[in-house]
Formats: sequence, structure tokens, C-alpha cells
Amino acid sequence: MKTEEIRGMSDADLGTKVQDLQHERLNLKIQQQSGQLERPSRLKEIRKSLARIQTVMTERRLTAAQENTK
Repeated sequence: MKTEEIRGMSDADLGTKVQDLQHERLNLKIQQQSGQLERPSRLKEIRKSLARIQTVMTERRLTAAQENTK
């Protein structure tokens, strides 16, 4: 997922996307433990996407907090 796509999503959509990615990451880790994981690189992609989403969410919270103090 690209940062531009993430910035275009609403907060509710981002929350849903985080849950979906965390669920997928859990399933992939289970597959990895059982030796059935076909694309190990997908775990890295998911981790990076989660980090990007959390960064955008943090930026939004900080921006909202700064606007509220003005």
C-alpha cells in the first residue's frame, strides 16, 4: 500500500484496514510455523503497510490536537 492511498482513506477505513492486515499477518505467521508459507515476503509487506497506516493515523491525531489548542 502506498502512502498516497493511505492518506486518501478515512479514519474508519484505516481502522478496518489495520484489523484486516493484523488478521492476515497472524494467519501468515501460523502458516510460517507449520512450514506452509508460500510468500515469506508478504509478511514484510504487511509489516510495512501497518507502519505506514499507523504513521498517518498518528499524524492526523497530532494535527487535530494542534488545531484544538489554537
